[in-house]
Amino acid sequence: MPIYHKLGKIPHKRHIQFRKENGDLYYEQLFGTIGFDGMSTNMYHEHRPTQVKEIKNQYSVAPKIAKANNIQSYRLRGFQVQPQDDFLESRKIVLTNSDCHIVLAAPKKSTTDYFYKNTDSDEVIFIHRGTGKLRTMLGNLDFKYGDYLVIPRGMIYKIDFDTEDNRLFIVESRRPVYTPKQYRNWFGQLLEHSPFCERDIRRPEELETYDEKGEFLIKIKKKDEIFDLVYATHPFDVVGYDGFNYPYAFSIHDFEPITGRIHLPPPIHQTFETDAFVICSFVPRLYDYHPQSIPAPYNHSNIDADEVLYYVDGDFMSRNDIEAGHISLHPAGIPHGPHPGAVERSIGKTETQELAVMVDTFKPLMVTEEAMKIADEKYYQSWLE
Repeated sequence: MPIYHKLGKIPHKRHIQFRKENGDLYYEQLFGTIGFDGMSTNMYHEHRPTQVKEIKNQYSVAPKIAKANNIQSYRLRGFQVQPQDDFLESRKIVLTNSDCHIVLAAPKKSTTDYFYKNTDSDEVIFIHRGTGKLRTMLGNLDFKYGDYLVIPRGMIYKIDFDTEDNRLFIVESRRPVYTPKQYRNWFGQLLEHSPFCERDIRRPEELETYDEKGEFLIKIKKKDEIFDLVYATHPFDVVGYDGFNYPYAFSIHDFEPITGRIHLPPPIHQTFETDAFVICSFVPRLYDYHPQSIPAPYNHSNIDADEVLYYVDGDFMSRNDIEAGHISLHPAGIPHGPHPGAVERSIGKTETQELAVMVDTFKPLMVTEEAMKIADEKYYQSWLE
């Protein structure tokens, strides 16, 4: 996230003495990615951030694969994932490859008994239902329907929900998540033709700082296993930080669609990127305005990418029998396109109110056992006339 951000109190230089009022030192920590080449933040703690009292449980949360090599198109009924109280237990990996997990979750309760840290992946959490507060060691972010929460790997956080009716679509990325390079200049600033700008990005503004000793449980994910570690000091003891590596929020409702006289390809909807997949936002927009335009997308071949579309709200013009919370998977190796009748229905229409999130992965996705529990196995035949 190439925006400099500063919160709390920090010294005027990095790596120099920074003392409390009683003369004791604050403890500096560099929080960075890709060794010393990626985005980083310098933070200052009340206590050493290295004090582990005990390592308790270790257990696997790796997905169980139902189809390792898949060429079948699927529809997954996402709202059939049953709500669970615990935030981590509610997360169900439905599609996966070596670069990412695609996850559905319906947590009912806030994380009160533990903190969480994913050391495997950056997380992009899309809020389909629910409101609340993301609480992190680098500050807090309020969230609501339509928000993307981008959480860098290694971030310690909790998540507070206002109600029990919550639905999340999550992408865990083993590659750092960035804004699309085609919309940035060489300084990292978003360009004038970008569908969103820095004003749309919400950075942490509320820093919780606790000067507490005791026993604090942190559940740490590493190589698809959870480790229960007990720390001797409160993980939210940061008094200040500055840098480029921190959590942020962006609302899909702030994405400004790019339109044209004829149908434009999916990259115009791109919102986030990695070197292994992209995330796109389909939002309400005017349709193509050439007098002979066909607003429905044209058929195209998935040769190099698997396409996953998570349907959020509105009228999904190119699909038949699709509802909010459904996921369509169109795998590499076969063409896909509008359902029968969709092209004809689209002609003459002037706008769409659809809202959806798309993930295109450059490596094939494996279908998990959790996905098969909510799968429509006849979906691949829905193009027959």
